[in-house]
Amino acid sequence: MSATPGPQPEGPLAGLRVLELGGQGPAPFATMMLADLGAQVVRVDPPGEPDRRERAQVNAIDRGRTTVTLDLKSEADRALVDRLLAGADVLLDPFRPGVLERLGLDPAELTERHPRLVVARMSGWGQDGPLAAAAGHDLNYIAVSGVLDTIGRPDSGPVVPPMYLADFAGGGMVLAFGVLAALHERASSGRGQVVDSSMLEGSGLLTVVIRSMLARGAWNLTRGTNYLDGGAHFYRVYRTADDKFMSVAAIEAKFYRTFLLPLGLEPEDGPGQFDESGWAGWAERIATVFAGRTRQEWTSIYEGVDACVHPVLDAAESASHPQVRARRAVIDVDGVAQPAPVPRFSRTPAGIPRAPRRRGEDTDRVRSALATDRPWEALAGP
Repeated sequence: MSATPGPQPEGPLAGLRVLELGGQGPAPFATMMLADLGAQVVRVDPPGEPDRRERAQVNAIDRGRTTVTLDLKSEADRALVDRLLAGADVLLDPFRPGVLERLGLDPAELTERHPRLVVARMSGWGQDGPLAAAAGHDLNYIAVSGVLDTIGRPDSGPVVPPMYLADFAGGGMVLAFGVLAALHERASSGRGQVVDSSMLEGSGLLTVVIRSMLARGAWNLTRGTNYLDGGAHFYRVYRTADDKFMSVAAIEAKFYRTFLLPLGLEPEDGPGQFDESGWAGWAERIATVFAGRTRQEWTSIYEGVDACVHPVLDAAESASHPQVRARRAVIDVDGVAQPAPVPRFSRTPAGIPRAPRRRGEDTDRVRSALATDRPWEALAGP
């Protein structure tokens, strides 16, 4: 599927106007989600040389924007930003607490001057508290939120995951959710507000089930010993003969039985499924069986078997999986394979995202539009 942008944004957020201040990680991810669903986005970056990430030929997280370079330390350029804010629904702030205020864009003043504006602030630790001004990255936030300690084996120590959990799941997605919640409230009140979203709290939100299980004595704080973190033989990954892996998540009794049968095993061959004393022994037996065939052989064996057993694919392999292809979950945008917009809508489907623009590529166009009475309308379209 190639990228051929239409004349107007498509999707349920068409007509929504978002001004994004250039940043890294979670705020751009939230903006991407809004742009994917039809929001009109203008991204403001500072002048000067872009860093190595911005110089990359492809950065799919920046798709769907119009991009302008303006100096927020300049009174003249801040006035241009204010002209954009006058017609915007949302301002996305990616900076540490206090930076926006020092730039002369205090959210309290902005929401007084532009009463319908939603100011969405993305930070690591939150807008207040003892660490508010401290530096941090994904790993730090999931460490303090309790997420990192749950990932790994008993003898491994915490295992470092890629930067998905705080930056994107607990950060960008939660911020996008907060924006839409504020806009929903604005529909009745007529007023915008400030959204304070932190990666610390957003990633902590992901632990809600674990904390509930812990409270009722159903979760062990020793990582890798619970039935949902790899401790159980029926919820883990197994290495195959070709040094690849199969995932197994046969929690329910009916799936557990259909998982074991192709291995030449039955539930009655050992202790009960949830008898923790038998988990290690069962895992060793199952690992030996899986090691005797390739991943493709096991994939074929379990194809059509309702056992919650599927191959572990890398990002390139995933794009070719029959279900991914059938759903067009990975699309091609100017020759780059990337996830398609989600979720899907029956009446107002999203279009194909516009490829990322180089930083400041639309500066002349934006400045010309700002000279008109209706700059956002002048910027509409490809």
